[in-house]
Amino acid sequence: MLQPTRPSATARPRAIAHWLFAVAALIVLMVLVGGITRLTESGLSITEWKPVTGAVPPLSEAQWQAEFAKYQRIPEYQLVNQGMTLAEFKTIFFWEYVHRLLGRLIGLAFFVPLVWFAVRKAIPQGFGWRLGALFALGALQGAIGWWMVTSGLSERTDVSHFRLAVHLLTALFILAGTIWTALDLLALHRDPAARPARFTRTAAIVSGLLFVQLLFGAFVAGLNAGLVANDWPLMNGRFFPSEVLEVRGFFDALVNDPAMVHWIHRWWAWLAVAGLVVLARHARRAGCRPASIALHSAFGIQILLGIATVWSSVALVLAAAHQLTGALVVAATAWAAHAAGRR
Repeated sequence: MLQPTRPSATARPRAIAHWLFAVAALIVLMVLVGGITRLTESGLSITEWKPVTGAVPPLSEAQWQAEFAKYQRIPEYQLVNQGMTLAEFKTIFFWEYVHRLLGRLIGLAFFVPLVWFAVRKAIPQGFGWRLGALFALGALQGAIGWWMVTSGLSERTDVSHFRLAVHLLTALFILAGTIWTALDLLALHRDPAARPARFTRTAAIVSGLLFVQLLFGAFVAGLNAGLVANDWPLMNGRFFPSEVLEVRGFFDALVNDPAMVHWIHRWWAWLAVAGLVVLARHARRAGCRPASIALHSAFGIQILLGIATVWSSVALVLAAAHQLTGALVVAATAWAAHAAGRR
């Protein structure tokens, strides 16, 4: 068996881990702002993708009028927001602008320290490619975000829920990968002979259950499916929306019908929770009780927020908190899975 390579004298695994945790916090904030952007129907307010010059918002009345004119040419304005005032446009522009600006900030917060650590030869052997892959995924995420926006600029009045799901799930995958890498680096700091944690079979199964739940959560957001019912545990007084299957095929309804998507998101959650309980116990048996507590706390709060969001007919604060806690569930899952796979 190959022995782990000890880090060089210039390696700084602890400093890099702390930097990655800071980046992970920014990603969680990004997920929250993205949720607010979706909930306020702000995502199509900026109709162009200018990665560099777009960092500067409109500064004059003429520039604001020009941006508003671009928005007025797309179907969302013409069919949904006809008559919107410039002041109202500035409100939705704000959230999309902050969302994009935060994406640029995360890119800089990752790229600049990455280059600095690389020049200083502070990256332990075997971690350079992982950090490079995370940065590449972050760059790809920007392109995915624009790909998502383009789906709502010509024929639709909102973005494709499939593209929204890809955008959200990629962000959460980057979050999990960032945390996992940081935890590996902390382990290396504590023990220079430490090896990266294994991704166990249990962690893989639980991640699959959670992936499906997150996927349908993204579909709920993209289809505004949270509005189809405001009661729980029943939906409009019934357990299952059987009328859906009278007008749609099963697989079509599975991914395109708001009521069916909402129903699946409600009840698949309990399968995901069962898996997360098992993973938390594995983490605790591995000696990491804090990860177990964090995971139980995260999914417990998430369940309560999900129910409250339905009861409130998707109140902005509750729905945004629900998306934020979803990101924290992913972070806690990565922590618990890493603990269960430590060697």
